Amino acid sequence: MQDEENDLQPEGPYDNLSQRPFSKISNTEFSRFIDFIEQFEDETENSLSMRPGYREMRMMVHLMRNHLVGRTTTPTSLAAASGLSYGTAMRGIDSIIERGLIITRPRTKTGKTVSLHPSPKLIKEWESYANKIKSILGLLFGMDVNSDSAGQYFFGASYLSARIIPPPTVLPDRLLLKGGLKVLIHADPTFMAMHNLKRQLELIFGLDIKNKAKSIDGLREEILRNAKLETSRYDIIASDLPWFGELASEGMLLPLDTLLAKGRHDLSDFHPEALASARYEGQQFGIPVQTTPELLCYRKDLFAEAGLALPTTTEATLEAAKRLHNPSAGLYGIAWNAARGTPLGHSFAFMMAAFGQPILNLRKLATGFSFQQVTGDEFRPMFLSEAAFQTAEYMLELLKYSPPDILKMSWYDRANSYASGQSSMAYCATLLAPLFELNKESAAWNNTGYLPHPTGPRGYPIAPVGGYALAIPANLAKDRIDAAWTALRYLTSASLSKLYILNGSLVSPRFSVSNDPEVSAISPLIATVDKMAREDILQTWPRPPVPEITEIIAIAGEEIHDILIEKKSIKQALTAAQKRADALMQKRGHY
Repeated sequence: MQDEENDLQPEGPYDNLSQRPFSKISNTEFSRFIDFIEQFEDETENSLSMRPGYREMRMMVHLMRNHLVGRTTTPTSLAAASGLSYGTAMRGIDSIIERGLIITRPRTKTGKTVSLHPSPKLIKEWESYANKIKSILGLLFGMDVNSDSAGQYFFGASYLSARIIPPPTVLPDRLLLKGGLKVLIHADPTFMAMHNLKRQLELIFGLDIKNKAKSIDGLREEILRNAKLETSRYDIIASDLPWFGELASEGMLLPLDTLLAKGRHDLSDFHPEALASARYEGQQFGIPVQTTPELLCYRKDLFAEAGLALPTTTEATLEAAKRLHNPSAGLYGIAWNAARGTPLGHSFAFMMAAFGQPILNLRKLATGFSFQQVTGDEFRPMFLSEAAFQTAEYMLELLKYSPPDILKMSWYDRANSYASGQSSMAYCATLLAPLFELNKESAAWNNTGYLPHPTGPRGYPIAPVGGYALAIPANLAKDRIDAAWTALRYLTSASLSKLYILNGSLVSPRFSVSNDPEVSAISPLIATVDKMAREDILQTWPRPPVPEITEIIAIAGEEIHDILIEKKSIKQALTAAQKRADALMQKRGHY
């Protein structure tokens, strides 16, 4: 299967989809356990006088291993794995199917050929079996399975618990979508993990998957182009959270409430802010697939060497950037989004929020500002506020301690600057944290601290929420909606969210995934973000999902850039931004 072409001018390395996705084992420890059981069974047969019977263990091992790596199991291959004659093996397979341990799924329209898959019951039994065997082995080798050292034992009993999310199971019936499942995704580590798992996902769904990846601006343009078509080219699209106001208000997305109610889909496990961001006027239009707040990353070793306090305020951040700025040694104080347009616009909105004021005149609440049901004067942009002036002044100070290419720096560039050791600090979205959290060659590997946005005089700690949710285009052919919804639910499930993290992502919108011991052990960032979500530090109001937010951010990114290149004064640029933004909102009839 070939994927469609991607952007010709990629924003970062994730724009280019490999034509042959590398499929990794979803649960390495589980796979090693299966290898052990196979060897154990061989020793049992060779050492003891046992009648093999149907040799079900051999068949179970073959079936489970294929499920974990995304290989198709057929009755013929399962019979061959047993080592028995074909007729005897088939009787054994029929017996296992009758007991509800194997699911059969038609591979063709006629149903004459089928694939075999472990049932949820079988997977649960094997997980329980693995837990018991691990406990026995831990005690056998003299390990205290309740001690901290037990974690060094990869088969350690304490590592599996009730909180561990199991591998995903296949659908009982393959999805029926002519031409396969077509998905439009964002070019970042989470969606690249999804793409790399394509073989396994195709096995789960029973069809081909065709992915198309775009950088943020290109993705929005493609979504808008697709909405103009009579029939959607994509079954599922990934939408940046702040776009939901625009896309939903223009009727470009299918409301999901009826589908959610029909399947009694529980949304309580999702981060509330991410879920609310994909809602418009009381209706749910998307299901979060990743929550990625923007945080301040800092090098713990450099701060310790310089005796610097944690940069929790803008003043402390500037002081730290100044102290650590050493261009002659190739080290700069801080990296951030300062490229003209969308990147800088986001920086301005987020930093302005840390000074205590959202970019729009949102209604004040006890814990922030209301971004739901925005009306009237609440749409008014706040470019002439005190916080806007303070933010512009702060950015001008940041320039002094930034890398030389800062005015062209966007999301990937700033993360890479920090990961490479060029910058001591960085405002960074957590979706790009794998560049240093999972890369042992990075100067910041195992050496990074994370903080909410440093606050101005009237601000308080916040972590602006970003990320993506999966949605169904409103113009999708009606006969494809049910299958697309089934796929969307699976792609946003806890088991697949965990799988993305095990394959290179570090973000999840679900509490249960963050609490999974196998997940939390990968990086301290996961627990950090989960804690912020529970403490209401993650906030959506810095970039509210109103229909015009993309245009407001673009205006900010253009006018503020003129300040940074000394083309306009702060007053001139903010006055121009206010005038442009007012004209936009008045044209839309908001006030």
